[in-house]
Formats: sequence, C-alpha cells, structure tokens
Amino acid sequence: MKTTFILFIILLITTFQVPAQSKFRVMFYNVENLFDTFDDPEKEDSDFLPEGSRRWTQGRYRNKLNNIARVISSAGEWDTPVLVGMCEVENDTVVRDLIQYSPLKKMKYRYVMTRSADARGIDVALLYQRDRYKYIGHHCYRVHFPKNPQKKTRDILHVSGQVISGDTLDVFVCHFPSRRSGELESEPDRVQVASIVRAKVDSLMKIRGKANILIMGDFNDEPSNKSIAVTLGALPSSGKILKTNLYNLFHAFEKRKNEGSYKYGRQWNMLDQVIVSGNLMDRKQHFHVLPETATIFRPEFLTTEDTTNGGIRPKKTFHGMKHEGGFSDHFPVLVDFSVSSAN
Repeated sequence: MKTTFILFIILLITTFQVPAQSKFRVMFYNVENLFDTFDDPEKEDSDFLPEGSRRWTQGRYRNKLNNIARVISSAGEWDTPVLVGMCEVENDTVVRDLIQYSPLKKMKYRYVMTRSADARGIDVALLYQRDRYKYIGHHCYRVHFPKNPQKKTRDILHVSGQVISGDTLDVFVCHFPSRRSGELESEPDRVQVASIVRAKVDSLMKIRGKANILIMGDFNDEPSNKSIAVTLGALPSSGKILKTNLYNLFHAFEKRKNEGSYKYGRQWNMLDQVIVSGNLMDRKQHFHVLPETATIFRPEFLTTEDTTNGGIRPKKTFHGMKHEGGFSDHFPVLVDFSVSSAN
C-alpha cells in the first residue's frame, strides 16, 4: 500500500513538472496575384480590373479569396497554422477580406504587411493567431539597388512576437526579385536582398544572443543558389549544428525528382523555403523546430493534369489567359515547431 502511494506521488509530481507540448505550424504561400477589383493609379494593376484583360470581377475575386482560405484551413489539419507568410498580395483590403470575409474569419487572424515600392503593387504579409503568437512589433526594410537606383522590388517584412514558452520569435517574410530577365542576369538583385536579410539576422544575433529566427519566402532561387547558400549562408539541416548559423529546412528537396513548389515547363523548382537559426534546431529548448516535418503541401485539390508537359501542375487562377478558377501557381510549404510552457 505504501509503495503504491509513493508511486502515485511521483507520478503526480512528474505530471506537474513536465510542460505540455503543442504543435506550432508555420506556412508560407505565394498566393499569385491576389488583387482587388479597384484601380490604384499608383500601381500597375490594370489587368486585374473588371474591364481589364483578366476580366477580374467581384465574383472571380471572391472565388480566389475562398480558395486561398480553403488552402490555409486544409493545411492546418485539425487547426489552422499559427503563422502564415504570404506574398503577391496587393494591399490591406485583400488581406482584410481574406481574414474577415472568408471561412478564415472564425480563426481570428491578425496581420502585418508591407507597403512596398514594387511597380506591380504586390507585397508580403504575415497572418498570425494572436493567442499563440503575441505581436511585439515589426519593421519593413526597403531594398535599394546601388547599380540600378530606379529598380523597385518588395520590402522585407520583419515581425517580432512571443510564443507561449516566453521565447521571442523573429520572423522575416521575403519575396526576392524574379528571374524574368534571366537567372544569371537577375542573380545580383537577389544577392542584394539576401545581403540585407543577413545583415539584419547578424544584428539580431548580437542583440539577443540565442536568437530564434525564422525566414520564409519565395526566394526565386534554389537552396543551392548563391543568394541562399552563400549570401544568407543557409546550410542543410543535418550534421553539426551551430546556434549562430542558419539552416534551410528545404535544402534536400532541391534534388528530389518531380517535386518542388513551382513548375516552369517540365522543370520543378524549390523556390519557396523556410530557414531557421541554429538555436531553433536545439530540441532541448522549450520552442524548437521539427525539421522532419518540412513538407510541400500539395493535396489533390491543388493540382491538375499538365496536358502540355506531362504529370501534374498547380491548379492556377489563370492558365495563360484562361481563367482556371484555381488557387496559385505555387504550392505552399509547411513546417512544424514544438512549443511548451516554461512553467
């Protein structure tokens, strides 16, 4: 009887000492031209107007919002992701419509976004569940190109917040310049943006010591390309881990056949990635990443037959000029973290 009582006490103490762990899911999604239907004279949005070449009506716009909401809801399985980084969103209107006038309303997301000088008027944004990520503050970093002062691109979004373990998590949401002028010709532009992100990361590491840093975005480069592997210095998430290094959770995906977040012709590319600081790789921390959960989210409803190149492709809003009524030309990427109360 005495032995049973002692075991009960030990079990009771252990129960109170071990903090409850929960999943903290992060998602990044290039939502492909999420424009409203109103003309902004300061932006090149004429294609996405009711009378424009895309015949961008309120009906098509609402369908797009509901489709994006469906992807985010489905990615959460039993719950939606805590953080959702997005790019190619036009303005506050489209983000507010997404979180207030779509099925996402019940999830009570808040958001932060940039207001860039990008000619097309597309920006980056972060949705967050305020009960699981307590907003502290944010900065938007403007990108300048010394060799081409007239060139404009998306700002870098930096958001600081606190998770339930009490740890501060610094999030960078990025959309690097495209390869439209050619991969090699445009590479210096992406290297320039990456150098700004790296400088901000180094500054945070000096200030916080053991900084928890999450970088996600459409980098328009593969994990092995210069902007990511050299300038950012994002390493494979295997081998010896140093807390001052950055680790690319999607590095291994680049070499996988017929897999990627974006398809160009017959070629799959791993352009959408999530990168973390070494401190988040430490499983002894109350808040840490689970690298094995990194995945490209591509359920069947997000795909369609690629009748031109074979296999499948993302089901887009427009395929060429034809309104396909789909989702995006990119697949989202997901990764899970484990978080527990420090109490």
